[in-house]
Amino acid sequence: MLKKILTSIFFFILSLSIYPQRATQPGDFTYDDFETPQYCGSSCHTEFYQQWQQAMMSQAYTHHWDEIEYFKLAVPHAERDEMVAEVKDGCNGCHTPIAYIAGDTPPPFPHENSRANESVSCDVCHTITGFEGDIPYNFNYIMSPGKTKYSSRKGDIDSPAHQIVRSEFHKSGDFCGICHNEKSPYDAWVKSTHLEWKEGPYFKEGVQCQDCHMTKTKFKSASMGLTYEDTKLHLFHGAHDEGKVKGTIEVRINPDIREVEPGEVVKFTVALFNQKTGHKFPTGSVEDRIVWLHVEATDSEGNVYHLPVDKKGFDGEEYTIAADVLAYQDMGIALDDPNFKGVQRDAVPVGDRIFRMPYFDPQGRMTIQQWNTKSLGVDYRIGPRETQTETFTFRLPYEIAEGKVKVKATINYQKLVSSVGEFLEVPEDEMEIIKVGEHSTEFTVFY
Repeated sequence: MLKKILTSIFFFILSLSIYPQRATQPGDFTYDDFETPQYCGSSCHTEFYQQWQQAMMSQAYTHHWDEIEYFKLAVPHAERDEMVAEVKDGCNGCHTPIAYIAGDTPPPFPHENSRANESVSCDVCHTITGFEGDIPYNFNYIMSPGKTKYSSRKGDIDSPAHQIVRSEFHKSGDFCGICHNEKSPYDAWVKSTHLEWKEGPYFKEGVQCQDCHMTKTKFKSASMGLTYEDTKLHLFHGAHDEGKVKGTIEVRINPDIREVEPGEVVKFTVALFNQKTGHKFPTGSVEDRIVWLHVEATDSEGNVYHLPVDKKGFDGEEYTIAADVLAYQDMGIALDDPNFKGVQRDAVPVGDRIFRMPYFDPQGRMTIQQWNTKSLGVDYRIGPRETQTETFTFRLPYEIAEGKVKVKATINYQKLVSSVGEFLEVPEDEMEIIKVGEHSTEFTVFY
């Protein structure tokens, strides 16, 4: 009996050593414990490597906005505020995991071309065996680098370079939650893409993150391997991919009357249907993103009238209607300017409806710094398969021209509020306006 107990204890301890249940920590491994992306992609996984190179996974550390945000804001802020000191290391847990695990933080600047530039590399994902705790978030991955790689498919041919262990975890959206859920040092959920998906209809139907961001097709996973009908492409296309963002929200607009005289009122209803995302839109770095609905009317002589959205009266609505106000004053902490007055909060036409969830710093000011977020405001985003409606009341001016009036509703998206980007000298492509959806209608003015 004693022998059986001792044997059980031995195998239990052995299993813990093989499959550690605590998250991988800085110092657990070195850069040399991981293969480079070039090693994986030079002869075997050539197609996947090329796809990865075009995705944000390969730029998570080198991407210009992330570099500016980390070195210009996060690092100096962490050095001045003990409450957020952990972000100096922690940001790298998802932006350059190998540098984080190797204890190389802050990592060298991207222009120094160190191994930190590998960002989220092949060997990062294919050495993850699980996560610590019940919820995947804040890089709580458990890694086991070495000659064994973990993948959703074992394959029918043995690899000459490594062993493959089939991993159900790599098929699950929980895998993505490790870095697509994040809590701030103040315990606020500042990224919750995975949690939004778990609350939505797609999770209930068994649709995983990989089904949309690593779409399946007839393809080879390795140049010398077999072709499978359902190989997952390594596209990882998301919030930074114009093709992915376009068409997310279907827009329709209609008037309540078709023939009107000057001085009368026409009321327009705009329906916005999230037909594409399995999470809310926008998601991810919600503090940076801005999605807004712009409606304007053009009369028969080309005169343009901007229509502000009708107020609904809910708590926090003031943050969902574009205004001429300043915000983001807490950037002054990192910039060592305690009197910093902030920059324009929205930088889009005043009166447009904004779909966002505002983040607030400990002083209650709106912030784009997720690490300095203590509370969240009203969540006015569009959920998966949700339809939201907005109304616009247009009292016709007496000088409006007779004839047809075209009214157009456009929903736009920016990865970063332009006022913040311009202030921090972020390259313009980060503030590019992407037209997500558009629809128009018309009515007739007669005298």
